[in-house]
Amino acid sequence: MNKSILLAETGDSARQFPVETARRAFPSLNRGEDFIFFDNAAGAQAPKVVFDAVNKHLLENNVQRGGRYAKSQEVDAMIARARESVTVLVNARHPSEIAFGMNATSFIRLISLAIGQTLAERNEIIVTDMDHEANVATWLALPNAKFAWWKIREDGNLHVEDLQRLLSSRTRLVACTVTSNALGSIVDVAEAAKIAHHAGAEIFLDCVHYGPHGTIDVQAFDCDYLVCSGYKIFSPHMGFLWGRRELLKSLPTFREDFVPDEPPGKIEAGTFIYENVAGLDAAITYLETLGAGLGGSLNHDSESRRSNLVIAMNAVRAYEASLSSELLRVLKEAEATIYGIRDEDRLRERVPTFCFNLQKKHPARVTETLADAGIGVRDGHMYAPRLMRRLGLDPETGVVRASLVHYNTVGEIHRFRDVILPMSRYA
Repeated sequence: MNKSILLAETGDSARQFPVETARRAFPSLNRGEDFIFFDNAAGAQAPKVVFDAVNKHLLENNVQRGGRYAKSQEVDAMIARARESVTVLVNARHPSEIAFGMNATSFIRLISLAIGQTLAERNEIIVTDMDHEANVATWLALPNAKFAWWKIREDGNLHVEDLQRLLSSRTRLVACTVTSNALGSIVDVAEAAKIAHHAGAEIFLDCVHYGPHGTIDVQAFDCDYLVCSGYKIFSPHMGFLWGRRELLKSLPTFREDFVPDEPPGKIEAGTFIYENVAGLDAAITYLETLGAGLGGSLNHDSESRRSNLVIAMNAVRAYEASLSSELLRVLKEAEATIYGIRDEDRLRERVPTFCFNLQKKHPARVTETLADAGIGVRDGHMYAPRLMRRLGLDPETGVVRASLVHYNTVGEIHRFRDVILPMSRYA
């Protein structure tokens, strides 16, 4: 599995993670509400610098880009800065490979429609039964494609050897997640890309759920397309797409007549929400600042910025491994049915997102009881109904999901424990 994903060792690095410093950056964690955010997979909180950036745009430059006056030119400059920031975040080769839009789903649909127009002898697309429905149904909707299924094993993850058996001279594309939004399992996407490319196919990665948990590196992943959503990486709701420039340039996409047939403009249909892009730029700055505080560089060149992001996300991975370990221990103490990777010695293959059920307890009842105690979790199919069926569950009932990020604490896990343990012991 790719080294940029696997840096998740516990120990001194986890104990030294400045979680209290990180928490002070988030206004929602400091309002005296005593609420625990364990539903971060549905949207993480935003640091103050993000609020400031959104407010600044709306207050000072809430105009359309492309004008000849200063405020409009500042919008152009802000978008360019944000595009450069995302370039650094994902280790892209050039800012023109980054497109902004409404959300990841709309980008998946846009690329699927474009690829659908290019299908010929290679008309087979491989999808998985672990992915968010957005990265499944969008591809299945193509009328001129054939499909193969890369299925999870009993351990709750996708294995590259199984993908190898599906690839053929007819394979056009593999669509898979980097990390399951339900199970938290991390896929060996670099190895998947290697064998897909060897077969002459491309690979499309849904990186939405991995985004807040580790280093994104499109060059190390060796992928062809990657989508992500801002709302999981501490910014407002928006999405972005990275694609290899030569592929984006060749795709037939919808564009208005005045838009050049060049990326990123040809990928950005209509006006996106500028203030949310400003917020994404600030969220990346927050992560860079976190890395600088952990021993990174105070310089602002691209190389130093990238280094700070890698330092920050490696530290996040290490700290979150300790959260995963403690949450796993608590769920086992509660005799919960845990779906996905549940072996202590395999924690580096997951993020602290856990789907579980308590014996004889309806998932909705569990989440309601936790809500009454001031702890936010989620129940249901987690937008992955095919995965629920694969696990032998009714998608309408589904599971309980607790999803943590780097501002969560072991103390919060212990409060969670104090609520679910009594539930697990009484019918």
